[in-house]
Amino acid sequence: MSKRIVEIDHYLEEGCGRCPLGGTPDCKVHSWTTALKKLRSIVLETGLNEELKWSVPCYTYKGNNILIVSAFKNYASVSFFKGALLKDTDNWLVKPGKNSQAARYLKFTDLSQITAKEEDIKAYIFEAIEIEKAGLKVEFKKNPEPMPQELIDRLELDSKLKAAFEALTPGKQRGYILHFSQPKQSQTRQSRIEKCVPKILKGRGFHDR
Repeated sequence: MSKRIVEIDHYLEEGCGRCPLGGTPDCKVHSWTTALKKLRSIVLETGLNEELKWSVPCYTYKGNNILIVSAFKNYASVSFFKGALLKDTDNWLVKPGKNSQAARYLKFTDLSQITAKEEDIKAYIFEAIEIEKAGLKVEFKKNPEPMPQELIDRLELDSKLKAAFEALTPGKQRGYILHFSQPKQSQTRQSRIEKCVPKILKGRGFHDR
């Protein structure tokens, strides 16, 4: 069983801190604390390694991202990085957006749903682990805009940033690519990229506040 880490305990107590409501009673995490704790317990039983990435609980296999457990305003979720490769015979997985190519998530609006589906949740997680073990990849549709070389180089230097950028929806990726590609000078393009790194790591799009 994977070891729990104190940063996740802090997340459950205070929230992710990705918005001004973090650490306040209005933080969305507080609406789903019990559900998140149950989901965390289920995931840990599968043996995945627990880490804090993008200010939320992330679970990995040999350093590779498998899933994230997080809270939204109206539900708690388990989000799979390569969810598109899961069989999902019951059509249970939700697509984050119409342009999402890889990520898929399981949505829960009540603790009883999680309890009733505990073994099914584990089955999805174990399948996701097997997909990672097999080295399977999601075949992404090519972005209509070419990625600037400065961004390619920056992502290659930082695996965490690369994973965060690839986890963005195609629309958000496109927004950054357009913004980074506008300047004629390479130095200006690099500067724009560096200024946006914190937002990318937090899973935000260029126009997100």
